[in-house]
Amino acid sequence: MSAAPRQTTEATASDQAAWNRVLTLHVLVERQLAQAMQRRHGVGLSEYRALAELSKSAAGEWRMQELADRIGLGQSSVTRLVARLDALGFARRDLCPDDKRGVYAVITDEGRQLHIAATATYAEVLSSALNTAGADQELSRLVQAIRSAG
Repeated sequence: MSAAPRQTTEATASDQAAWNRVLTLHVLVERQLAQAMQRRHGVGLSEYRALAELSKSAAGEWRMQELADRIGLGQSSVTRLVARLDALGFARRDLCPDDKRGVYAVITDEGRQLHIAATATYAEVLSSALNTAGADQELSRLVQAIRSAG
């Protein structure tokens, strides 16, 4: 009977160590992506991800709550994010014609152009960041797992 708690403790410690590696990799990659987006395109990583989601939509728009869910932010954060994109000319807000309470974020032509240019940067920096992390003994198996999952 005494073996079960020890196995649970070992499994928990193993899970925590694995999760810490995931978090370490996430921080390393996100930092590089965020710096590249800001430096090369003048937008943050969240703004880029919002433009990416808006670009995927057939109509180039999402309700604010849908956009928030798609990029993992709260609705108030997405409202501020879309306001920043609007100020830059990359997106605009629009009212839902059927429900005046509904607000949409809509990508502009300039936003589509930025998204296309920034996607090349994103892919380049992501690949480079994963290559760098893959050279780290602690992260190499995780990077391999991510790459083989795709």
